[in-house]
Parts: sequence; C-alpha cells; structure tokens
Amino acid sequence: MFNLNDTMRYFLCPGRTDMRKGISSLCGVVHEKMNSEVRNGDVFIFIGSSRRLMKLLHAEDGGMVMYVKRLEAGRFKLPEYDPESDSYPMEWRDLVMMVEGIQESPGQRLRRLRAERKEYHV
Repeated sequence: MFNLNDTMRYFLCPGRTDMRKGISSLCGVVHEKMNSEVRNGDVFIFIGSSRRLMKLLHAEDGGMVMYVKRLEAGRFKLPEYDPESDSYPMEWRDLVMMVEGIQESPGQRLRRLRAERKEYHV
C-alpha cells in the first residue's frame, strides 16, 4: 500500500544514482553515501543520470518498499542544493511537485502537456 505522507522526512541522495540498483544496494547507498539508516522511517529519493527515473526507498512494518516512477517525456526537476546543510531540503509538497511534474511556471507545464497530447494523437 502507498504509505507516504506529509509527516515523514524526505532525503534526496546527492549526485546521480545507478538505477540498476535494487532495494539492498540502495540501502547500502543510504548507509555509505548519506550516512543514514533506512530503517528509521525516512524516505530516500534516488534520481538517475537522465533524470527520467526516480526510486523512493522506505521501510514499512514488515519490510522494505521501493517505489519507481519513469517519465515518458520530460525530466524531474531537482530542488536547489543547500551548501550550508550539505543537502537538498525536501518536504512532502516538494516530492509531490517533482513526481507530478509541476514546475514554478505553469505555462511550462502546459506546454509539456500539450506536446504529450500531440504525440498520442498522431
């Protein structure tokens, strides 16, 4: 069951991730690269080098869950890097906006949607 919500903490892994990795390998990335523990209930976000594939890793009661989203068109927009905290600050709304493809400029999103509709009507 989709069990993510606005009470959880979200962490974007810095840099690009090899998206061939599965749950066990991504747990290692969280431990080695992000100095954190997956089992603490936080959600860890990984983006591939093309920025078209996203994986979310989360521990739930009874096991680990990995969500995957692949864009057919466009790329995920990453949040601004914060050098003071050495991280990408993320909240629930930031994740939702990234997954839904919502940009700061509504016109930019509309152009992308129109382009996608044209592709399907050809």
